[in-house]
Amino acid sequence: MKIKTQIPNLLTLLNLFFGVMGIIWVLDGNILSGAYFVLLAAGFDFFDGFVARLLKVQSDIGKELDSLADVVSFGVLPGLILFMMAKNQAEPQSFLPYWTLIVPMLSAYRLAKFNLDTRQSDRFIGLPTPSNALFISTLPYLMARWSIFENWLSSPIVLVILAWILALLLVAEIPLIALKFKSRSFSKNIFRYLLIFIGVAIFAWIQLAGIPLVILAYIGLSVVENAIGSE
Repeated sequence: MKIKTQIPNLLTLLNLFFGVMGIIWVLDGNILSGAYFVLLAAGFDFFDGFVARLLKVQSDIGKELDSLADVVSFGVLPGLILFMMAKNQAEPQSFLPYWTLIVPMLSAYRLAKFNLDTRQSDRFIGLPTPSNALFISTLPYLMARWSIFENWLSSPIVLVILAWILALLLVAEIPLIALKFKSRSFSKNIFRYLLIFIGVAIFAWIQLAGIPLVILAYIGLSVVENAIGSE
């Protein structure tokens, strides 16, 4: 076994490690910490593919391992964050928070679908699981920043509805922007450049609290691009 071929797999396992760590911390009541573990997992999720391409050691086992790690880090962890947020606001013994667990279920379905879908080479079909996980895990920061969001998201019913909307977006047949540039042309990549500009501006303004707004901008720009492209 060549050590070089296992370097991307090690990075994937670190993605999984931080996903599990995030679950442990959230179960201990540290819901705010979930965002940091999602960010760490997302970083290793990016670098495992980047390193695999750089070293030219892409493999089928790496692809499968990546999906298994993503189910934990970007499916179970954000689902648990929503569950704990709803549980903290719901009546004791209420079954309502368990409805948020649709998130890990459809995250797993989306990841399995992604592995078989050849249409997603330059665009995503449905909301990517890392984007969904980042949206969910940073909601507590958005709530802390603005009271209007805290009032809305303090309702377990609203959290359940949000969980189902996000879960359905994961598997929806909606083309979304992928930051994969085939050229540097501004006109051909205008929505990608806009997304990067908006993302950097919002994050510089309110840091983690701005990530849900960036994800909403991502979905909105994708819808606009699809509408213009279909004309």
